[in-house]
Amino acid sequence: MGWQSYVGKVIRQGSIAMSLPITALYAGLKGLWLVGLGFVVIRQRRRHDVSIGDGGVDALAQAVRAHGNACEYVPIALILLGLAEGMGASGGVLHGFGSLLVAGRLLHGGYFLTGARVMKARVLGMVLTFVVIAGLSVRLLVYGLAGMG
Repeated sequence: MGWQSYVGKVIRQGSIAMSLPITALYAGLKGLWLVGLGFVVIRQRRRHDVSIGDGGVDALAQAVRAHGNACEYVPIALILLGLAEGMGASGGVLHGFGSLLVAGRLLHGGYFLTGARVMKARVLGMVLTFVVIAGLSVRLLVYGLAGMG
């Protein structure tokens, strides 16, 4: 049974199920990005024969931080995006925030993974990520406060 059939069956049987297709799209994209960043770390570990830590190798330390930084910020952004979608935010708003998240993470991670170190790209990547997290947080606070009244 496909996932669409399963969700339809659960809903017909009266159980609670929620479909978050927009969040699923961005979670899938960012999940693949994390796997890609993880492979970069593995490649650097093998190249420099370092199994734990960074061994004082700058390229490995940068790969580890690119992956770690994504692991620190992507989950909360996706949780907020999913909550906003579940609360009924419009597709345009959700895709706007999702696109900013993808762009921000690519700019930030790309800084560490490419030979061209453009600090403005890294900074812009973090700014975009913070815009997503702050913007969704404020939106959810408004939804939450309105729902409590």
